Amino acid sequence: MRKQFVKTTNYLAFQNAIKAVEARGAAEASMLLVTGEAGYGKSHTVGSWAEQTGSIYLRANQDWTPHYFMTELAKELRVDTRGSGEKLFNRLIAAMINPGAEPTPLVIDEADHTLTHSAAVLEKIRDFSDRLEMIVVLVGMEQIQAKVARHAQLSSRIARVVPFGPASLEDVRLTCAQLAEVTINDDLVMEIHRQAGGRMREVMNAIALVEGMALRNQRASIGLVDIAGKPLVHDWRGRKTAKTPAPRSGQFSGGL
Repeated sequence: MRKQFVKTTNYLAFQNAIKAVEARGAAEASMLLVTGEAGYGKSHTVGSWAEQTGSIYLRANQDWTPHYFMTELAKELRVDTRGSGEKLFNRLIAAMINPGAEPTPLVIDEADHTLTHSAAVLEKIRDFSDRLEMIVVLVGMEQIQAKVARHAQLSSRIARVVPFGPASLEDVRLTCAQLAEVTINDDLVMEIHRQAGGRMREVMNAIALVEGMALRNQRASIGLVDIAGKPLVHDWRGRKTAKTPAPRSGQFSGGL
């Protein structure tokens, strides 16, 4: 598989939200919330954006406290972690100021973990956001929006919410075309979309699987008939693994 980023529908929605936050009127409303079920590509999309823009990227842990968060941030920025919370906060603020330029955005993945302990960690993140007027992208599950809404001082800082949904057929078609090193025929693209249930993580696994089948058999293209009866996706939710329909009478499987 080729290593490149595919601009899916979810990615375009995220990019539009970033532009809206950048053009915001209230400087303190600088947080963007990305929500959605597991497997819809939230972390991959936002992580790729963070890498492209040089943003600070942290993955929250379940046992984060405000000081633990600041220590992780300091390690990322190569700032001295010693001393009191107040001293560490001030050192971080000094390190994150970009004279004559916009502050570097901060991405917090698994942001649901910032809302434990009365949202103390997210409150500390808000302190940085308010002081520096920097964009903060919070990535979490569907429930995070309702959890943030319980805290008025935090929800008022959310400028945009981007709900990631299942990949469309066109998203899968585009991903197959851009990432696969063989041609995946459209009937197989549709089957990948069906079995993956719109989860981009499963789409990527299916592409790798069918591409491997084609390359092992020195085929430049692969279609539905070539993989009939073989599951393309393992359903991690515990349901029966989906299988590709067997070829209709008169069809021939290519033996992949």
